[in-house]
Amino acid sequence: MRILLQTFLMTSSLGLGLSTAMQAQEPHYSDALFSVGLIADCQYHKDPGEGVRKYAASPAKLQQCVDHFNTLPLEYVVHLGDFIDRDFESFQVVVPIYQQLTMPQYHVLGNHDFSVADSLKNQVQATLGLTSRYYDLARKGWRFVILDGNDISLNAHPEGDPQYLASLAYHQQAGNPPKWNGAIGEAQLAWLRGVLEGADRAGENVAVYCHFPVFPADSIHNLWNAEEIVAVLDDHSCVKAYINGHNHSGNYAKKDGIHYFNLKGMVDTDKTSYAIMHFYDDRLVVQGYGREQGRTMMIE
Repeated sequence: MRILLQTFLMTSSLGLGLSTAMQAQEPHYSDALFSVGLIADCQYHKDPGEGVRKYAASPAKLQQCVDHFNTLPLEYVVHLGDFIDRDFESFQVVVPIYQQLTMPQYHVLGNHDFSVADSLKNQVQATLGLTSRYYDLARKGWRFVILDGNDISLNAHPEGDPQYLASLAYHQQAGNPPKWNGAIGEAQLAWLRGVLEGADRAGENVAVYCHFPVFPADSIHNLWNAEEIVAVLDDHSCVKAYINGHNHSGNYAKKDGIHYFNLKGMVDTDKTSYAIMHFYDDRLVVQGYGREQGRTMMIE
């Protein structure tokens, strides 16, 4: 009852603050190729949280976001990882809200999504409706590549599991970087190269989604093998954007024609934080809501 009351009160107050902004952004839907909804780090837990982390407030913010998206002609919506903060039962609160979306919906796996009992880690993928931990999809001349940055991870595999032990060795060889990050393994890298080569041949533009950033350099948030990932992306002119969460403060940089766009976390605000990205032939236009800022990124 407490969560439902919070949801009603917050949804009402959040909705009042967004109506003018929504009306101002309608023209994009008539002239863009298509538009997608972006959310990062909903990170729900029943704990109210301390400081900037507002875990228990996330269902209300997510509900308001879903209600807004359902009024718009979006091609799809993607959540960029850390749907929950911890505990498997947290999924039971936010998954039904996300499933109310009336357009296709996707998930990127985050480190906190695996902050559940070891016996339940292998159920996270299915709980989020994923048939694969990394995958790709095509929309109107664009190829979207969804990466799993928990491929090599101290969070995503049960302790003692061969993948956990291999990840532990990798982590030690990498100089013990922050344990909350991860790396992309060789099999997934080979798959990524194959997808990008195919996009090059087909003349498709590519946007990559991952929970973890890879650029600019950041010893706190980036994938353990971020430089390797950037090198792969640099090898393919089809790649136009890399879009992620994880760093709740957000970030942006551009390198060799690729836009590296880090969304701000939804969990870290009393308001809200999410975005709609409009895809044009020559640019990507971000419409930010709450604390997410708008920006225009030109396509080279």
